[in-house]
Amino acid sequence: MSTTLTDAPRRERAPGPRLLRGLSWLVVRQHRAMLLSLLAVMVLGSIWLVYERGQMKDFLDAAGWPAKELAQPTVESGSVGLVLAALGGLPLILAVFVGAPLIAGDQEQGTAQLVTTQSVSRLRWVATKFAWVYATVLVTAVLLSVLFTWWWKPYRSVFPALWPDGSVFDNTGPMLPALCLFMTAAGITIGVLARRILMSMAITFVFAAAAGVVWDEMIVHLAPTRTITYPLNADMPSHLNESLEVDRWIGSADGHLYGWGLCSKATEKASDACVKEHGIVNNVYEYLGFDQMPAMQWTGAGILLAGTVVLTAFVLWRVSRRPL
Repeated sequence: MSTTLTDAPRRERAPGPRLLRGLSWLVVRQHRAMLLSLLAVMVLGSIWLVYERGQMKDFLDAAGWPAKELAQPTVESGSVGLVLAALGGLPLILAVFVGAPLIAGDQEQGTAQLVTTQSVSRLRWVATKFAWVYATVLVTAVLLSVLFTWWWKPYRSVFPALWPDGSVFDNTGPMLPALCLFMTAAGITIGVLARRILMSMAITFVFAAAAGVVWDEMIVHLAPTRTITYPLNADMPSHLNESLEVDRWIGSADGHLYGWGLCSKATEKASDACVKEHGIVNNVYEYLGFDQMPAMQWTGAGILLAGTVVLTAFVLWRVSRRPL
């Protein structure tokens, strides 16, 4: 009697359903290190902001604020300055390390040619990359901006930086997300044109630094300025303490304006004679008020988002016309 042993039939486990399929899965897998890094920045940055706010709150409570008035430098610390520097540098970091290598890396390593020889068009490939990178950058920047605004707003009178400073203006409201998106788009555009990773990163760094200088000069043009006149020897009105000074003059009774330093460089006696000679009776102060800050931020964000749209459209147009 013979017995024949046969193997039991193998049952292959069916693969579980994927959250992502097709091109989205490929893009996320290719850039998983970058996406995970942005996720880490979002989580760790959020924890840092919440912690620093708690530290400032404890310090001010112990000092008796707001019942006891504190000088602004009292709450200044290295950790707060480090937070401001990190948030201020985030758009540049995104431009150099996320935007510039995104497509330039595919061009240099030949990934773009490999993918686009399959059933995927160049336009669809690049558009999917844009969608994932923009979404991740936007979520990260929005959360950090919301938390920083939540920290700064109730303590702005004792915060180490005033609202017109880039460290506050550019990191609250819609400004941080708009800046991050624009700088990322600029880095991607430079990468497409330069076609080499290191060259793209270097050019993007220079561009981002120059754009930051230009943007700082544009702040005063984001809203119409206001002008107030008050007596020459009177104290500045208290509501101007939080204002951004644009210019100032001294004026005569007939409305003629002179430069602020006209009579200030002479001796006290000569200065009084200068004032009488020109009939100067008023200080004239041109400024932007704190209540204008939201409108200025939305105007600035609109300009940056328009720039992001233009750069994105240019890249999509170029890749649809020319091989990567």
